[in-house]
Amino acid sequence: MPPESGTPASGVGAAAHFRALESLYRSAPVNRLFESTLEIVEEGFARIRFMVDERVHHAAGAAHGTIYFKMMDDAAFYACNSLVTDRFLLTTAFNLLFTRPLKAGPVIAEGRWASGRRRVYVADARLIDASGEEAARGTGTFMRSHIPLTSLPGYDPAG
Repeated sequence: MPPESGTPASGVGAAAHFRALESLYRSAPVNRLFESTLEIVEEGFARIRFMVDERVHHAAGAAHGTIYFKMMDDAAFYACNSLVTDRFLLTTAFNLLFTRPLKAGPVIAEGRWASGRRRVYVADARLIDASGEEAARGTGTFMRSHIPLTSLPGYDPAG
């Protein structure tokens, strides 16, 4: 079955799309606030490595929920947008479950596409702390926007 319009073909085209999405992540102004790196591992799977320190702590000395949401939303978003080569996706909903506090150290956010290939996409996400324990999990829903990826600064599949 041929790929649907706007979905990556396997091989070099997909790899170029993944690198362009990683570049888009780096170019987003909000990501200047966080020490983080996106890696799109394969179609439908994204990983963000980041550090938690006191700059993102709430008054009780653990990471504020905003960092949980931001990193899981981004990982799930990029997992889904790895399937779409023509349009930027938008988050329409995100459900989040906190399972343990994050204090300080390296954390990994993983996003994995779960369903949808036309207008709406769903992905699961989780945070893994330095000891390998899950700190949070969630599910995001994303929809195709009218914004062409190629119109966004930082997205350049040519390279």
